[in-house]
Amino acid sequence: MAAVEEKIEEIESEGMADEMNSSPEHDDEMSIIDHLTELRRRLIRCVVAVLLGSCVTYAFDEEIMQFLLAPAGKLYFMHPGEAFFSYAKVVLFSGFLLATPVVFYEIWRFFVPAFTRRERMVLGIMVPSSIFLFYAGLAFSFFLIVPIGIKFFMGMGSEDLSPLFSIEKYLDFIITFLLPFGLAFELPLVIIIMAAIGLVTSQQLKKYFRYVFFVSFIVGALLTPPDIISQITLALPLTALYGISYLVVRFVLRK
Repeated sequence: MAAVEEKIEEIESEGMADEMNSSPEHDDEMSIIDHLTELRRRLIRCVVAVLLGSCVTYAFDEEIMQFLLAPAGKLYFMHPGEAFFSYAKVVLFSGFLLATPVVFYEIWRFFVPAFTRRERMVLGIMVPSSIFLFYAGLAFSFFLIVPIGIKFFMGMGSEDLSPLFSIEKYLDFIITFLLPFGLAFELPLVIIIMAAIGLVTSQQLKKYFRYVFFVSFIVGALLTPPDIISQITLALPLTALYGISYLVVRFVLRK
């Protein structure tokens, strides 16, 4: 009997130990470690994709530079290293744009485990749309907004004040125009996903429209160069995209 009692006590102690090891705190700790490991792995993949994209765009750096300089014409560099670093900036930025599908895919894959099967299906449909919207925002900015902005600033010259653009400052100006518009065009996607998983409704979107109009100008002031033209050119498309999202949620997604 004593041997049996000792065996029972041993089994109970092992059961308590297993229960302690599988406690919520232990699971949470492992979950955090797993998430951090997964995040690091996907960030590394994004960096590798951008570097590989930069290697590809390096072969076409002259063509890309001429394409970007077309709205401004002839530019100048003010110190010996400015031209070199400007080309390096163009190559890296173009590499990022080329690797955007991979970056978006890795971001989506990182968040997938947190969603239900139905939500994953919605995200799976929307992710290709996010890539299209990002490129659409870049095209809208470069072909419509950038020429207007450059023409406006060049019009500030006079007989005693002639424009002399530096290539470094010009590229910074271009990038600060392109990226905000690319990200801003993701607004319909974000709203539609939130509506699809039940976080917002068309009634709520309609209710907050006036606030979105005001916030759009604040976002335009934060993400664009400090001039009223740039702020308006970002705020108005943001408001329009919000209105399109409302129509999609009310008349399309509901069905």
